[in-house]
Amino acid sequence: MKLVCLDLEGVLIPEIWKAVAERTKVDALLRTTRDEPDYDVLMNYRLDILAKHDIRLPLIQEVIGGLTPLPGAQEFMQWLMAETRVIILSDTFAQFAAPLMAQLGNPTLFCHELVIDPEGRVTGYQLRQDDQKRKAVHALQGLNFEIIAAGDSYNDLTMLRSANQGILYCPSEQFAAENSDLPVCTDHDQLKALLQKLLAE
Repeated sequence: MKLVCLDLEGVLIPEIWKAVAERTKVDALLRTTRDEPDYDVLMNYRLDILAKHDIRLPLIQEVIGGLTPLPGAQEFMQWLMAETRVIILSDTFAQFAAPLMAQLGNPTLFCHELVIDPEGRVTGYQLRQDDQKRKAVHALQGLNFEIIAAGDSYNDLTMLRSANQGILYCPSEQFAAENSDLPVCTDHDQLKALLQKLLAE
């Protein structure tokens, strides 16, 4: 039995933090997991920037409310969920994801939670569990699923390497070069074609 695990941002939806950076004109928020492999370092950096510029959850959610999935993502997910089991493994947060997940057909999502104070300030975050993508893949394999995983950046690497088959989706040149043994897809049509082949094997 096969199951597909996908990253969310950069694969199905735009990078949320980049959208917030563009809206607030705070370029420091452009830094993503493509730039910083250590997620804890990156998130503490983001929390400091949010506090410094007094950027609160309602504004972030307003930005997210104006986003739409990446071109082709809705059609791709409609096809994939009709074809096989799908779980989204993401390092985003439940407070961010809901509007966009609805546009993707509400697939199952495993992600984290933000800590918000009564005034809407983001004061911290709670991981669902450390290295959750790798652990989710291993748990699903323990249930006798063969895992095909796709992701775009460093925080996906343990998921991709733990899966029975990992796929790079629109990776940076550096990330692709560092993982040259993994197949690369640059749009959803290519990803669909590769998944059709893998699911049929």
